[in-house]
Amino acid sequence: MAEIQIKNVAKRFGSYQALHDINLTIADQEFMVLLGASGCGKSTLLRIIAGLETATTGEVWIGGRRVDHLSPKDRGIAMVFQNYAVFPHLTVFENIGFGLRMQKLPDAEVRRRVERTAGLMHIDQLLKRYSGELSGGQRQRVAVARALAMEPDVILMDEPLSNLDALLRLEMRAELKGVLAESNTTAIYVTHDQVEAMSLADRISVMHEGRIVQAATPVEVYRNPAERFVAGFIGNPPMNFLPANRLEGGRWQVAGQTYNGPATANGAVEFAIRPEDITPSDSGLPAKVRLVEPLGAHLLVTCDVDGSMFRAILESDLNVKAGDMLALAPQTDRIRWFDPQTSLAVA
Repeated sequence: MAEIQIKNVAKRFGSYQALHDINLTIADQEFMVLLGASGCGKSTLLRIIAGLETATTGEVWIGGRRVDHLSPKDRGIAMVFQNYAVFPHLTVFENIGFGLRMQKLPDAEVRRRVERTAGLMHIDQLLKRYSGELSGGQRQRVAVARALAMEPDVILMDEPLSNLDALLRLEMRAELKGVLAESNTTAIYVTHDQVEAMSLADRISVMHEGRIVQAATPVEVYRNPAERFVAGFIGNPPMNFLPANRLEGGRWQVAGQTYNGPATANGAVEFAIRPEDITPSDSGLPAKVRLVEPLGAHLLVTCDVDGSMFRAILESDLNVKAGDMLALAPQTDRIRWFDPQTSLAVA
C-alpha cells in the first residue's frame, strides 16, 4: 500500500510563502496530476514529497509511515525529471540498471528488472546502445524505465514530457498511463499542460498561488470548476465570463438575455459558459464577430458581447466573417455561475 497523505504542509522561502497549508490524500495506485501555471508551487510540493525540500510546517506520510524526516533514498520513491539525466557513456541497459547496481542486487535480478521495464517502455531492442546515440524520446523512455526498474512504491514526475515535440508527447502519454497502471505504482505528475493533465490523471489537483483550489476527476474539474480561476485556466480556449444582473425569482439578465440562475446568491454573480457549449440561434447573446480562426474541424470565433471578449467554437461550414452580428445561444445546462467577490462557484 502506498497511499500518500500531505497534512498541513506549508513552505516559506524567506518572506515568500510558496505553499499555504496543503492537505491532500492520494490513494494507493492513483495517478494524481498537480496542474498549474509557473510559480504556483506544484514543483515545490513535489520536491517536499520527495525529500529534496523541507517543509516549513506539516507532515508527509507514505504507506502509513511518516517520511518527512527521512532522506529521499529511504522514502520508497523514484523520480523522473524534465531533463533526461541519463549517462551518455553508459549503455541503455546500464542506465536502467544503475540504481539497482547501487543497491547491490544480484545480477539475475538486475537483468530481470531491466528487461521487464525496457519491454514496458518499448526500448528492449535498444539495450546495447549508448544513450548518447538515442533520440530525445528514447532517452526519456530510458529515464522512465530506470525509475520503474526500482519498483518504487511511489513515482514522482516533474514535467517529464515537456522537452519532447508534440507527436512524441502524444505517444508517450498513451504509453505512460498504461505502463503505470500495469506496474501498480502510485504516481504524482507535475505539469502546466492541461491536455496532459486531462488525459493522464485519475484526479487533478489544480494549484494557484501556493494553494490547491480544486482536486477532482478531470471531467469534474472541466465541467464543474469550483473556482473562477479553474474555469479560466482549464480549457483551450477557457470559459467565457459575462456580468449578470438579478431579476426576480432566480432569474438573471445577461447581455439583454434572461436565464435561470442561483436563487440564493446574495450579491452580483458572473455568468460562465464554455466556447463549445454555444450554438448560433435566432435569439441569444448578441455578438459582434471580431475574428474568425479556421481550425480544421471547427471555427474559433472571437466576438464582442456586451463589451466583453467572448469566444465560441462553431461548425467549420458556417459562413461567418469579421463584422457580422450573431445571436449565440448557450446550452443552458452547461451554464455556470461565480461570485465575483469570492471567486467561488455559486449553485
